[in-house]
Amino acid sequence: MLTQYEKLRAVEKEIAAEPIFEYAYLRTENLKFSERVRDICREECPRYNKSWSCPPAVGTVDECRARALGYKDCFVFTTIAELDNPTDMAEALESRSEHQKVTVKVSKVFEKYYGQVLTLSVESCSLCDKCTYPEKGCRWPDRMLPCVEGYGLLVTELAEKGGMSFHQGRGTVTWFSVVFYNAVP
Repeated sequence: MLTQYEKLRAVEKEIAAEPIFEYAYLRTENLKFSERVRDICREECPRYNKSWSCPPAVGTVDECRARALGYKDCFVFTTIAELDNPTDMAEALESRSEHQKVTVKVSKVFEKYYGQVLTLSVESCSLCDKCTYPEKGCRWPDRMLPCVEGYGLLVTELAEKGGMSFHQGRGTVTWFSVVFYNAVP
């Protein structure tokens, strides 16, 4: 049986080849879940009420908080995408797919060492061309990753708590994901 230190070193060794820019380990008890973030989703995001990975389908902020706090620890990490045209939103959103691939790999590594995890990623799920929400159940519930902000977490606060940078300069996008796990069962 591996110690907590050995597990973390094993995780870091397995994800070392991934293009992770920064990462931090945080205690979930220190996270702030906010209705204000959810209000931004509702008022500004075109995916609100259109995807299983976004509000209201993910549940209330209190339900999301309870789900996340079922884990004691989380691993917050970023990847960086460099853009040819910093004003092209389509290019920026397209760069998200590489981050999603990294997120899935990182999530599987944590699962290997810690068992069940909860993984949140960026934006709305894009596995399907058209989401089945709300008419039918999710086609890929085991692969769909809920959105960080949809859970009521503000990525700038996660960055601050983890001592991570948020902006890398003009022409870049910083993508965030969070893997919740229990370091000690």
